[in-house]
Amino acid sequence: MRLLLLILLYNALFSAESFITKEEYADQLYHNPRGIGCHLCHGEKGEGKLIAKYVHKGEEKAFHPPAINGLDYDHFTQALKRRNEGMPRYFLTIDEMHALYFYLHPDHEREDDSDE
Repeated sequence: MRLLLLILLYNALFSAESFITKEEYADQLYHNPRGIGCHLCHGEKGEGKLIAKYVHKGEEKAFHPPAINGLDYDHFTQALKRRNEGMPRYFLTIDEMHALYFYLHPDHEREDDSDE
């Protein structure tokens, strides 16, 4: 039994192939990063989305999270790192932020991905 566990652990850590593709991982992360999916506020393709209209102190207002599919990588990651009004705090890793950016820009490859 121990040998089987060691083999499985070795394969999980050192296998060149993953059981999930980069595209599948990015899609799953965008739809459920840590409870509330990005798509619920930013739309399926990051185009932005009207969440609610309401009246506050007699003034009509709208909660309309911005489009995020037009941000370059640096602005995208900086936006995820700072506290934004209405935005949940996810505490994402660099790899997770890259996967989310990849989901919105599937043709984009960062230089550090060229050796994968």
